[in-house]
Amino acid sequence: MSDLSGLRRRAEEWLSQDPDPATRAELRQILDAADGTADGAADGTAEAALADRFGARLEFGTAGLRGELGAGPNRMNRVTVMRAAAGLAACLPPGGRVVVGFDARHGSRRFAQDTAAVLTGAGLKVELFAGPVPTPVVAHRVRASEDAVAGVVVTASHNPPRDNGYKVYWADGAQIVPPRDAEISAAIDAVGRVDELPLGAGWTVLEDLGPYLDAVSGLRLGDARDVSIVYTPMHGVGGPVLLEAFERAGFPAPEVVPEQAEPDPDFPTVAFPNPEEPGALDLALGLAAARGADLVIANDPDADRCAVAVPGPGGWRALTGDEVGGLLAEHVLRHTSGDDRLAVTTIVSSSLLGSIARAHGVRSAESLTGFKWIMKAGGPGDRLVFGYEEALGYSVGDDRGVLVNDKDGIGAALAVAALAAEARRDGRTLLDLLDDQARRYGLHATAQLSVRVADLSLITGAMARLRAEPPAALAGRAVESFEDLAEGAGGLPPTDGLRFRLAGRARVVVRPSGTEPKLKCYLEIVLPVEGGEDVAAVRARAAEELEALRTDVSRSLALN
Repeated sequence: MSDLSGLRRRAEEWLSQDPDPATRAELRQILDAADGTADGAADGTAEAALADRFGARLEFGTAGLRGELGAGPNRMNRVTVMRAAAGLAACLPPGGRVVVGFDARHGSRRFAQDTAAVLTGAGLKVELFAGPVPTPVVAHRVRASEDAVAGVVVTASHNPPRDNGYKVYWADGAQIVPPRDAEISAAIDAVGRVDELPLGAGWTVLEDLGPYLDAVSGLRLGDARDVSIVYTPMHGVGGPVLLEAFERAGFPAPEVVPEQAEPDPDFPTVAFPNPEEPGALDLALGLAAARGADLVIANDPDADRCAVAVPGPGGWRALTGDEVGGLLAEHVLRHTSGDDRLAVTTIVSSSLLGSIARAHGVRSAESLTGFKWIMKAGGPGDRLVFGYEEALGYSVGDDRGVLVNDKDGIGAALAVAALAAEARRDGRTLLDLLDDQARRYGLHATAQLSVRVADLSLITGAMARLRAEPPAALAGRAVESFEDLAEGAGGLPPTDGLRFRLAGRARVVVRPSGTEPKLKCYLEIVLPVEGGEDVAAVRARAAEELEALRTDVSRSLALN
């Protein structure tokens, strides 16, 4: 247990400057309990709560801030947010313009208003969206603005209801990368009491989403429009913007899952508001089956991710991020031109993108995980037209290049709809297109193994063991090469990860999650589809081999 007197001192200092009556009341209750019960006995649970809130702090990194709501520096609250805003302001040129947006989570509007007040008080110009907006709308606004120097979105994306977060964009509308994150973090550390910060007013209130809607609905990726879609915004903020974008682009209006249509920060119909999670799409799939729809499209709560499901012989199934990424890559490259085109994915995504790019005569690149790195790939002469990561994140472009320098679940939804409508016009489905790619490039089968832990030291230990004694073989395949990504393998920036290349075109990447207490393993096996071989049979064989690989990797981690 941390020193109680030191924790109490930090807590009392926090109380004296916290402008939020709710977190003040929460902290006062914890302090009273830690002081002792009626019979004078100290409450160990309250001491633990103090240690959890004041024994550490949320770290500001390339993902900004993200954490549980509550009092203290290790929680998301008004003090944490005001300190973050003041630290950001110290790193921006005086008089610059900052775009601020927020989602519909608990506290988001208040955190965005606090951010606007602190930034304005620091002499910056602020544009604050009037209501909750999708994250890609903010990213687009920053990039499209002539004088924006940064952007902020208050969101925790698809995290649980108890969380919130603080995402920072730079002037190009892309997420920050090192060393800028460290500079902002150091500036946050130097911030004094938040009740002594100068606060401003008079920021510009943004109500017009027209620039984003014009850009995204104008994507030139084919003219087919006849497709029937069931859509869910997953209790988030994507619904109105997506429906308007579809109408402007000439698509039939998707049918929205009524139980999930309106923003609700408690996400009452899903255990976890992430379309990748089991059960999250159940309501949408049920409605699609009842309506005989061609397609299900889902956004996560801040609408920067896009999930897709399709009907098949065995019923509806969700496509993986890699499957959607491969389909969209081919669709974008078919509808664009120019030798300067670039398509980018990450080291944990399928290697299929490289084969597709080569077939279309364009360059491809791999980046570290996250769109902050995808947007930094390539050189001055490259025109990025498509980027994706396997976690349902896509940035879609046309001959203008990508429209948003981050994940854009609404742009991706429009591109998927156009692709599905084009296939339908030709008497085909997205599953047919996946089989075509398997025959053309080989079947690229991917899967994940995620191990959640209560103690982060277990992850550190597992990574250390794998570095010290990498396996010689996995699932009967020899490990032909082993790369420690912490050493900056392949010209990439250093990151905590390991990559194993296996005999017979297979690969395993192991890395700790950047946002959750998980160790994540990304598996890929590539199998040829010979002659008239049945693709379904090859998929079944690949699934068996992936399961064997998953079992062997799990055994090597020794975390269960």
